Amino acid sequence: MQPTARLLALIAALCTCAVSTGALAQKFPVRPVKIMVGFSAGGPVDVVARIVGDRLGAKLGQPFVVENRAGANGMIAAEGVAHAEADGYTMLACNSSTITLNKTLFKEIRYDPVSDFAPLTTVVSAPLVLVVNPENPGTADIKTLADLVAAAKAAPGALAYGSGGNGNLAHLAMELLSQRAGIKMIHVPYRGGAASEVGILAQEVLAVFDPLSAVPLVKAGKLRALAVSSAERLPSLPDVPTVAEAGYPGFDLSFWVGFFMPKAVPAPILETLHREIVAAANDPAVAERLGSQGVVSVLSPADYAAKIAKETRELAEVVAAANIKAE
Repeated sequence: MQPTARLLALIAALCTCAVSTGALAQKFPVRPVKIMVGFSAGGPVDVVARIVGDRLGAKLGQPFVVENRAGANGMIAAEGVAHAEADGYTMLACNSSTITLNKTLFKEIRYDPVSDFAPLTTVVSAPLVLVVNPENPGTADIKTLADLVAAAKAAPGALAYGSGGNGNLAHLAMELLSQRAGIKMIHVPYRGGAASEVGILAQEVLAVFDPLSAVPLVKAGKLRALAVSSAERLPSLPDVPTVAEAGYPGFDLSFWVGFFMPKAVPAPILETLHREIVAAANDPAVAERLGSQGVVSVLSPADYAAKIAKETRELAEVVAAANIKAE
């Protein structure tokens, strides 16, 4: 083939590729898309997935159906998505611990957070709220973080706290606090943040680092907030100090909820989903609903990947220092 003919053939091939790539993006989706959630219904990941899924379905013309596969700190759902067909019809909604902690905590993990997933964007970022139940006789007089620390020091290894699962961020936050404060408490893992919230309301545990679903309960007097885990106070609870303000400088842990697809999903589909999720998060009506779960926060896929890498390194150090072991 002559050079000119080869050049023309190459141009034709590139044009064909561009047309097929554009057509792929335009066609997607042509059937329902499954959003896998590794936590129980009613928890923050589930709520965010349903809010975003409703908007995506309305905008893209196909249902985005949430499927809850709770357990193993989100690993069951993550594994399902990692090994799903890379056609764009299986999406993962998860929190930060599923991506940044599990590989550090668990020996038996059948997905790789980096090589198996294409990050789309975060949607919300939220601190945890350290709460006690004012109706529980064991915590009726605990009104500050200092009170909780004093009670734990008076009964080392006797007071129980809950979390949404072994090794998740709520567990890590309490263990980090315990390390800083020099206390020891009993960890009671639940199947998700919503279940741990039920546990403290039922007086099964004395304290929980709760997600922001605790805010209405705090305002209603059902729970008492002692501190928030972020570096800054929570606008919805302006009178509640940060853990750092309460005596532990540098304490700053928040969790995010974000979306992923299998790594090999075609780029046009990834771009479509990223664009539409960001548009959903920036829509005032959707943002208002998302605000119950945290501060709306969206990232480019590249910035999201960088955030994951940074947090994975930092949290691995915390896990080692706190000697947290997966069950």
